[in-house]
Amino acid sequence: MERLKQRVELAARALESLKEVAAIEKPTAIERDAAIQRFEYTFEAVWKAAKQFLLDREGFDVASPKRVIRTCREVGLLDESETAHALEMADDRNLTSHTYNEQLAQEIFLRIKQHVGLLDKWLNEMKNKAKN
Repeated sequence: MERLKQRVELAARALESLKEVAAIEKPTAIERDAAIQRFEYTFEAVWKAAKQFLLDREGFDVASPKRVIRTCREVGLLDESETAHALEMADDRNLTSHTYNEQLAQEIFLRIKQHVGLLDKWLNEMKNKAKN
């Protein structure tokens, strides 16, 4: 359980740093790229916290981000529409290595603002269920 607590705290800190840059209305290229980098590590921290939650609290040992997302739906951390969004978010995370493509980088930055809400909700669901 201690490992879960650590992962959730790490994910919460990462999410706060992402919120900071996602709120920028007209980012410079550097700010946009920083937001994308923060999105990468925040997504990683949240799905890994979910992976630990599923292992510790639900007894599921799943390895990939998309399988973790689907299993979170099965245990009630995410609903159907949130699961679909989270799977799209995983796709965006996989595309971030192509941010040298200016248009793609801009598109991902714009979607990050939507992703922040889901990451926040997902993390809060884990925190609430871990308390019980």
